[in-house]
Amino acid sequence: MAEWEPVVGLEIHVQLKTRTKMFCRCANAYATEPNTQTCPVCLAFPGALPTPNETAIEWTLKLGLALGCEIAPRALFHRKHYPYPDLPKGYQISQYDEPLCVNGSFVVPGDDGDFEVGIVRAHLEEDAAKTIHVGGATGRIVGAAHSNIDFNRGGTPLVEIVTRPDIHSAEQARRFLQLLRQTIVELGISDAEMEKGQLRADANVSVREQGEAGYRTRTELKNMNSFSHIARGIDAEVRRQVATWEVGGEVVQQTLDYEVKSDTVTPRRRKEEADDYRYFPEPDLVPVEPAAEVIERLRADLPELPGTRIRVLAADVGFDHAVDLVTTGNEHKARLLVEHGLDWPTAANVAMNQLAAIDPLPENGPALVAIIEQRDAITREALTASFADSAVGPLDADAVLAHHVVADTSELEPLVDRVLADSPGQVAAFRGGKQGLLGYFVGQVMKETQGKADPKVVNELLRTKLG
Repeated sequence: MAEWEPVVGLEIHVQLKTRTKMFCRCANAYATEPNTQTCPVCLAFPGALPTPNETAIEWTLKLGLALGCEIAPRALFHRKHYPYPDLPKGYQISQYDEPLCVNGSFVVPGDDGDFEVGIVRAHLEEDAAKTIHVGGATGRIVGAAHSNIDFNRGGTPLVEIVTRPDIHSAEQARRFLQLLRQTIVELGISDAEMEKGQLRADANVSVREQGEAGYRTRTELKNMNSFSHIARGIDAEVRRQVATWEVGGEVVQQTLDYEVKSDTVTPRRRKEEADDYRYFPEPDLVPVEPAAEVIERLRADLPELPGTRIRVLAADVGFDHAVDLVTTGNEHKARLLVEHGLDWPTAANVAMNQLAAIDPLPENGPALVAIIEQRDAITREALTASFADSAVGPLDADAVLAHHVVADTSELEPLVDRVLADSPGQVAAFRGGKQGLLGYFVGQVMKETQGKADPKVVNELLRTKLG
């Protein structure tokens, strides 16, 4: 049986969070009333002319530099023709053979060694409008009763990043996308929230036998709205292609949807090639020629990139925790705690768990550390409340630490005895094998002490008395 190797390239679309759209002055806003952020330019009224968004161009250059790209001395906008209802002009203003950023390289740290993904290009274009399919079970065009168009999104600035086919597993694709997303967020150019459509990724997938040169026919997976779905979709398509080749079939180049519930892919349409789009230079826009001083200013503004920090943090918290801290955006919380004296492993654990949905105020760092260091001595309710309170105002560590946990066995033992005496049926059931009832007894003791009892001590007492 042949050994097969997946070959994956990604096309990632990033919606920039500029104040206005790409070629007009309409607000670039999310979740507004449909068709209220429009004008003659983005609705393609006759005679309305585009004007490029300078900030969007600079942000694209900044992203290109973070991706290790060469910045083109001259870039052109083109018209990319395709007749979709969400494209009022009948074409999209994009870039073709002279994009802004080319020939980049993005290194993804790995516990088993880093891997490098080549960046073919990062180019700037306008987004299409949003099509809302009504009726049917999937929310997609197949089976829908009709479709509505919201033109608010039409014309918003969009960066498309095209990678080389350097990815050889679904897990590599997921790790690359997670790190890329965090890089984009830290550059400040997009919130890159997949559920809002601000980050969208398509996967070009093919397979080949181990050691085989060249590439076989590829397919394109679209409409995947999470990193896990992208990874699962790639795995499903790899399985399908391998099965096709192994029975002597041929893989057809086409666009596919991934069905999450069935873990299968379904055909959507034939895959278009560049010739199908009839590209030609946009006559209403002049070439973009980035000035050297602009490029150097943007290069100097680049922060330390997430991939670099992962490699440094791995020495303190281990590789997996370093990846989790950085790619979830919780790293700054851990750094705040470490800055005020907490050790890295504890800080990382608290940042990824108790503070995962909380962003503490920087001035509360010392108080948080004092509370965390004595967390075993205070009640769980006081500890939980202190984390939440750290995000809304000054935190008084002394007031929190005054909520002492009751750990004295001489004080807790009579309460345990009373709870057991009041629950003869449950005691008999526990001794008969229903070990899950231990939690019931602990809960009753905690109720008696208004949550102040030390759960560890209570557990030990109960286990001793229940035999």
